[in-house]
Amino acid sequence: MSISDVFGYESQNLRKLADKVAAAGFSWWFLISFMVTLIILIILNLIESRGIKLIAGCEDAKPVLAALKSQGVSAIGAAGFCWGGNVAVKLAKSNDIKAAVILHPGQLKDEDIHEVKVHTAILGAEMDRVSPPELKQFGEILSVKSEIDSFVKIFPGVAHGWTMRYNAEDESAVKSAEEAHLDMLNWFIKYVK
Repeated sequence: MSISDVFGYESQNLRKLADKVAAAGFSWWFLISFMVTLIILIILNLIESRGIKLIAGCEDAKPVLAALKSQGVSAIGAAGFCWGGNVAVKLAKSNDIKAAVILHPGQLKDEDIHEVKVHTAILGAEMDRVSPPELKQFGEILSVKSEIDSFVKIFPGVAHGWTMRYNAEDESAVKSAEEAHLDMLNWFIKYVK
Protein backbone atom coordinates (compact mmCIF):
# COMPACT_ATOMS: atom_id res chain seq x y z
CA MET A 1 0.00 0.00 0.00
CA SER A 2 1.39 3.39 -0.94
CA ILE A 3 0.05 6.51 0.68
CA SER A 4 1.05 9.57 -1.30
CA ASP A 5 2.00 13.00 -0.20
CA VAL A 6 -0.52 15.81 -0.71
CA PHE A 7 0.44 16.05 -4.40
CA GLY A 8 -1.34 12.78 -5.10
CA TYR A 9 -1.27 9.64 -7.10
CA GLU A 10 -0.76 11.27 -10.50
CA SER A 11 2.85 12.09 -9.68
CA GLN A 12 5.05 10.63 -12.41
CA ASN A 13 7.66 9.69 -9.81
CA LEU A 14 5.09 7.84 -7.67
CA ARG A 15 4.04 5.85 -10.71
CA LYS A 16 7.70 5.02 -11.47
CA LEU A 17 8.09 3.81 -7.91
CA ALA A 18 4.92 1.71 -8.19
CA ASP A 19 6.46 0.07 -11.27
CA LYS A 20 9.66 -0.69 -9.31
CA VAL A 21 7.67 -2.21 -6.48
CA ALA A 22 5.63 -4.32 -8.90
CA ALA A 23 8.84 -5.49 -10.61
CA ALA A 24 10.04 -6.66 -7.18
CA GLY A 25 7.03 -8.97 -6.99
CA PHE A 26 4.61 -6.93 -4.91
CA SER A 27 1.01 -6.43 -5.97
CA TRP A 28 0.07 -2.81 -6.59
CA TRP A 29 -3.23 -3.34 -8.41
CA PHE A 30 -5.07 -1.36 -5.78
CA LEU A 31 -2.78 1.67 -5.79
CA ILE A 32 -4.77 4.01 -8.00
CA SER A 33 -8.19 3.58 -6.33
CA PHE A 34 -6.58 3.91 -2.91
CA MET A 35 -4.78 7.08 -3.96
CA VAL A 36 -8.00 8.59 -5.34
CA THR A 37 -9.70 7.92 -2.00
CA LEU A 38 -6.90 9.57 -0.06
CA ILE A 39 -6.67 12.62 -2.33
CA ILE A 40 -10.41 13.22 -1.99
CA LEU A 41 -10.05 12.83 1.77
CA ILE A 42 -7.17 15.31 1.88
CA ILE A 43 -9.09 17.91 -0.10
CA LEU A 44 -12.20 17.52 2.06
CA ASN A 45 -10.18 17.79 5.26
CA LEU A 46 -8.33 20.87 4.05
CA ILE A 47 -11.60 22.55 3.12
CA GLU A 48 -13.28 21.53 6.38
CA SER A 49 -10.62 22.47 8.89
CA ARG A 50 -7.56 23.89 7.13
CA GLY A 51 -5.70 21.00 8.67
CA ILE A 52 -5.26 17.33 7.88
CA LYS A 53 -7.05 14.75 10.00
CA LEU A 54 -4.79 11.74 10.11
CA ILE A 55 -7.29 9.58 11.95
CA ALA A 56 -9.69 9.94 9.03
CA GLY A 57 -6.96 8.92 6.58
CA CYS A 58 -6.24 5.82 8.60
CA GLU A 59 -9.93 4.95 8.92
CA ASP A 60 -10.43 5.39 5.16
CA ALA A 61 -7.55 2.99 4.55
CA LYS A 62 -9.14 0.21 6.61
CA PRO A 63 -11.79 -0.80 4.03
CA VAL A 64 -9.01 -1.03 1.43
CA LEU A 65 -7.04 -3.28 3.78
CA ALA A 66 -10.11 -5.41 4.42
CA ALA A 67 -10.74 -5.72 0.67
CA LEU A 68 -7.15 -6.83 0.11
CA LYS A 69 -7.41 -9.44 2.86
CA SER A 70 -10.72 -10.70 1.42
CA GLN A 71 -8.85 -11.29 -1.86
CA GLY A 72 -6.33 -13.51 -0.06
CA VAL A 73 -3.60 -10.96 0.55
CA SER A 74 -2.12 -12.05 3.85
CA ALA A 75 0.77 -9.62 4.25
CA ILE A 76 0.46 -5.89 3.65
CA GLY A 77 3.08 -3.19 4.00
CA ALA A 78 2.39 0.54 3.98
CA ALA A 79 4.75 3.09 2.47
CA GLY A 80 3.81 6.67 3.23
CA PHE A 81 5.23 9.89 1.88
CA CYS A 82 4.90 13.15 3.88
CA TRP A 83 1.24 13.25 4.99
CA GLY A 84 0.94 9.65 3.86
CA GLY A 85 3.81 8.79 6.22
CA ASN A 86 1.72 9.99 9.11
CA VAL A 87 -1.16 7.78 7.95
CA ALA A 88 1.26 4.84 7.65
CA VAL A 89 2.35 5.43 11.27
CA LYS A 90 -1.31 5.36 12.34
CA LEU A 91 -1.75 2.05 10.49
CA ALA A 92 1.44 0.75 12.13
CA LYS A 93 -0.28 1.13 15.50
CA SER A 94 -2.62 -1.71 14.53
CA ASN A 95 -2.20 -5.27 13.33
CA ASP A 96 -3.66 -4.37 9.92
CA ILE A 97 -0.21 -4.26 8.29
CA LYS A 98 3.04 -6.20 8.70
CA ALA A 99 5.53 -3.37 8.12
CA ALA A 100 5.70 0.36 7.44
CA VAL A 101 8.14 2.64 5.70
CA ILE A 102 7.77 6.35 6.32
CA LEU A 103 9.56 8.55 3.78
CA HIS A 104 10.09 12.25 4.54
CA PRO A 105 7.26 12.16 7.07
CA GLY A 106 5.00 15.01 8.00
CA GLN A 107 5.05 16.23 11.57
CA LEU A 108 5.23 13.12 13.73
CA LYS A 109 5.15 13.12 17.50
CA ASP A 110 6.93 10.85 19.96
CA GLU A 111 3.61 9.47 21.18
CA ASP A 112 2.79 8.31 17.63
CA ILE A 113 6.01 6.32 17.48
CA HIS A 114 5.58 4.86 20.99
CA GLU A 115 2.42 3.06 19.85
CA VAL A 116 3.89 1.43 16.70
CA LYS A 117 3.36 -2.36 16.66
CA VAL A 118 4.99 -3.39 13.36
CA HIS A 119 8.45 -3.32 11.80
CA THR A 120 9.02 0.32 10.87
CA ALA A 121 11.63 2.15 8.80
CA ILE A 122 11.83 5.94 8.72
CA LEU A 123 13.73 7.64 5.91
CA GLY A 124 14.30 11.34 6.50
CA ALA A 125 15.97 14.32 4.87
CA GLU A 126 18.89 16.21 6.36
CA MET A 127 17.42 19.58 5.31
CA ASP A 128 13.78 18.99 6.20
CA ARG A 129 11.80 21.83 7.76
CA VAL A 130 8.63 19.74 8.10
CA SER A 131 10.15 16.77 9.90
CA PRO A 132 13.71 17.66 10.87
CA PRO A 133 16.64 15.25 11.21
CA GLU A 134 15.81 14.77 14.87
CA LEU A 135 14.00 11.74 13.49
CA LYS A 136 16.81 9.73 15.07
CA GLN A 137 14.91 10.08 18.34
CA PHE A 138 12.17 7.96 16.77
CA GLY A 139 14.74 5.23 16.16
CA GLU A 140 15.64 5.35 19.83
CA ILE A 141 11.97 5.00 20.80
CA LEU A 142 11.49 2.07 18.41
CA SER A 143 14.73 0.34 19.43
CA VAL A 144 13.42 -0.45 22.92
CA LYS A 145 10.63 -2.56 21.41
CA SER A 146 12.25 -5.98 21.20
CA GLU A 147 9.32 -7.48 19.28
CA ILE A 148 9.75 -5.19 16.27
CA ASP A 149 12.65 -4.20 14.06
CA SER A 150 13.27 -0.57 13.19
CA PHE A 151 15.52 1.44 10.94
CA VAL A 152 16.05 5.21 10.74
CA LYS A 153 18.17 6.75 8.02
CA ILE A 154 18.79 10.44 7.38
CA PHE A 155 19.78 11.19 3.78
CA PRO A 156 22.41 13.93 3.49
CA GLY A 157 21.98 16.95 1.25
CA VAL A 158 18.28 16.45 0.51
CA ALA A 159 15.14 18.35 1.50
CA HIS A 160 11.58 17.33 2.35
CA GLY A 161 9.91 15.43 -0.48
CA TRP A 162 13.13 14.24 -2.11
CA THR A 163 11.83 10.71 -2.75
CA MET A 164 8.88 11.85 -4.89
CA ARG A 165 9.52 15.41 -6.05
CA TYR A 166 13.07 15.17 -7.34
CA ASN A 167 14.39 16.60 -10.57
CA ALA A 168 14.99 13.69 -12.95
CA GLU A 169 17.75 15.74 -14.62
CA ASP A 170 19.70 16.04 -11.34
CA GLU A 171 21.89 12.93 -11.04
CA SER A 172 22.46 13.42 -7.32
CA ALA A 173 18.75 13.86 -6.60
CA VAL A 174 17.88 10.74 -8.61
CA LYS A 175 20.58 8.76 -6.79
CA SER A 176 19.24 9.78 -3.34
CA ALA A 177 15.64 8.99 -4.31
CA GLU A 178 16.60 5.63 -5.79
CA GLU A 179 18.58 4.74 -2.66
CA ALA A 180 15.53 5.49 -0.51
CA HIS A 181 13.32 3.46 -2.86
CA LEU A 182 15.72 0.53 -2.59
CA ASP A 183 15.74 0.81 1.21
CA MET A 184 11.93 0.73 1.13
CA LEU A 185 11.85 -2.30 -1.14
CA ASN A 186 14.40 -4.17 0.96
CA TRP A 187 12.34 -3.47 4.09
CA PHE A 188 9.24 -4.91 2.48
CA ILE A 189 11.10 -7.88 1.05
CA LYS A 190 12.34 -8.64 4.56
CA TYR A 191 9.03 -8.20 6.41
CA VAL A 192 6.15 -8.45 3.97
CA LYS A 193 7.09 -10.81 1.16
